[in-house]
Amino acid sequence: MQRFESYLSQNLPQAPSFHPVYEDALGVMLTAGGKRFRPMLLLNIVDAYEPMLYDGALPVALALEMFHTYSLIHDDLPAMDDADLRRGNETLHKRYDEVTAILAGDALNTDAFLKISQAPLREDIKIKLVTLLAQNGGGEGMVLGQAIDCYFENKPLDIEQIKVLHTNKTAKLIAASLQMGAVIVGLDIKVQKALYDFGIDLGLLFQIQDDIIDETQSEEEAGKTTGNDGDKNSFVNLLGLEQTVQEADTLAKDLQRRFETFDEKLQIALQPLITKYLSRHKPEA
Repeated sequence: MQRFESYLSQNLPQAPSFHPVYEDALGVMLTAGGKRFRPMLLLNIVDAYEPMLYDGALPVALALEMFHTYSLIHDDLPAMDDADLRRGNETLHKRYDEVTAILAGDALNTDAFLKISQAPLREDIKIKLVTLLAQNGGGEGMVLGQAIDCYFENKPLDIEQIKVLHTNKTAKLIAASLQMGAVIVGLDIKVQKALYDFGIDLGLLFQIQDDIIDETQSEEEAGKTTGNDGDKNSFVNLLGLEQTVQEADTLAKDLQRRFETFDEKLQIALQPLITKYLSRHKPEA
């Protein structure tokens, strides 16, 4: 984590001009903290199998964090969640204005692909990485999930539809992070598929626990706006808190069983990152 944080702080987006806040706006949410869950999934796989490729993978990990951060900036906008707090800080549209927040998100989205294109990795690997991020983060992935989430606000969905929503909005980018790490180190396509499928269900568990956080924690505890899902299609709104916790426990047990089928290197690589999601009944801040 420290290695990635150091790299991030030394490679923040730069766009010098006479604009008074634009360049600051590009970096403020990146430096505001966060779990760094997606980049660490990728980097831990690389470190476990091909540590010599770790430095070459850092720009790709940063690209994932930039892309994820763009999605949070846009998710917080008045047209979407209209949130005031993110990562313990004012959201960008509150700190600056809505136009600046939209454009900062646009820039982080686009520049994420630039980071991958400039990584010191083989060209065919970089094409595959760009493809995975675009497929899982774009119109048939995260953006689709966000579109469903916004369109069906105040229009209740059933449990399978909610899973489709959150598979796209949250889980696909987590799954892509795992597969992108596997692509960098050249893991077998079957292993890549198993990791991706595992990541989809891990992402669903991540979202279920996030819904529980929204229901049970204050803004100070969570570091972001909570109590804001009343009109949303969340697991808690459909199932109730008790059944949502049970759903999380069932999914966590299945993921633990599948995790134990991975080879030793993979288990060692991922254990520190995912154990807390597989072993807790209620999510932490």
